[in-house]
Amino acid sequence: MPAPAATDLGEVSDVDLVKRSQAGDMRAFDTLVTKYRGRIYAMTYHLIQNETEAWDLAQEAFIKAWRALPNFKQDAAFYTWLYRIAHNVTYDWLRKKKIQGDGEFDDERTEHRVAAGAEATPKGDAAPDMALRNAELGQRIQDAIARLSPDHRQVIILREVEGLAYEEIASLVPCSLGTVMSRLFYARKKLQEILQDVYETTL
Repeated sequence: MPAPAATDLGEVSDVDLVKRSQAGDMRAFDTLVTKYRGRIYAMTYHLIQNETEAWDLAQEAFIKAWRALPNFKQDAAFYTWLYRIAHNVTYDWLRKKKIQGDGEFDDERTEHRVAAGAEATPKGDAAPDMALRNAELGQRIQDAIARLSPDHRQVIILREVEGLAYEEIASLVPCSLGTVMSRLFYARKKLQEILQDVYETTL
């Protein structure tokens, strides 16, 4: 019986992919990486606002996940487990930057933007004045989010960009549901203060 094609793995559940990966099937783990690398990268980028470092941290998270996979009991969803690893990797990086006296986490930020933050980028057929306005608004929103603390930035991204429910965010971070609601409240309040003129013009 011939071996299944590589594309067949795209239809296999995460549970089965994890089991195959734990048995040493690198192709199965590659499928998991392909499935979630975009979301993991988006999370790391939004937290540190540096494209190159974000890719490195995402890659480090997957390497750690591969090494820890034999001990993964599947008592949580694979993405939840992977997200926590990426979360820890990113926060370790942030702590080291702070200890080294870097002060600002985004001072080496590149001009590139992740897809999740590119929704305000104008399409080719937009009028020049509207295109400029949209681009500037997208830049301001990105900069405003970057000014939030990492904890507040994280819940805003999970809620407003990834569209997760409060319970899902609490499980991923992890923290209590009340903490999620509190962080979202203060994050939104801070964004409203930073982008006050934007809020006023859209009312």
